[in-house]
Amino acid sequence: MRNNLPGDPMRAAQAGMRPAPIKRFYTTADVREADGLHTLTLDGRPARTPGKRPLAARRRAVMRKVADEWARQGETVDPSEMPLTRLVNSAVDGVAETMEETRAEIVRYAGSDLLCYRAEAPESLAERQRLAFDPVLDWAAEALGARFALSAGIIHVEQPAEAIEAVRAAVAAFDDPVALAALSVVTTLTGSAVLALAVARGRLTAAEAWRIAHIDEDFQIERWGADDEAMARRAARWREMEAAADALEAAIRAP
Repeated sequence: MRNNLPGDPMRAAQAGMRPAPIKRFYTTADVREADGLHTLTLDGRPARTPGKRPLAARRRAVMRKVADEWARQGETVDPSEMPLTRLVNSAVDGVAETMEETRAEIVRYAGSDLLCYRAEAPESLAERQRLAFDPVLDWAAEALGARFALSAGIIHVEQPAEAIEAVRAAVAAFDDPVALAALSVVTTLTGSAVLALAVARGRLTAAEAWRIAHIDEDFQIERWGADDEAMARRAARWREMEAAADALEAAIRAP
């Protein structure tokens, strides 16, 4: 069961950041440290976000990945091919100003987390879900202290207050805007706060979480075939997922 929550500050910040490719206007992309932040520089000049703020993060590893995106551009700069830059832009222009709201959005996903809703039929799909979902929920119970209730079908099930509070405590630990923005992206793309926290804590890779989140969709594709347009949209979402996981790795675990 996936949420479609209004007022998402990440999405609001991203909405105006899809301009057409422009001619490359720089030769080198690098990172400069100042005042506790690491800022992208283009030919030595600090780069800025769409909101006119410095394009910067607390962790150098994050901005090295951003600089690599800029360095890989060819004769034109295509923002649609720079998912990590878009994420950091969103973190700086959106999430940094709305940290509590962003945390609350993620916690709300836990109230109807994808992993808690199981197919009643066919049995083969229900078994796939069980084999994929249950180990992650077991991890959440052990690592986070969050024990969730399950539902058959799409009927909403009220989650125990203790489980929601455990997720809230886990999300509260994210005080870096880039890390929180990345956690928000993974939550939104998978429909699961539990999967997002599992990726953030290294329990799952981005690819593993993506596969788990798409078990239902993949089951339908096996039965009825794939739609080219839908698969193109899925590929674009995967690029966002991969970038968010890279940002989490760099913001949390990179030296």
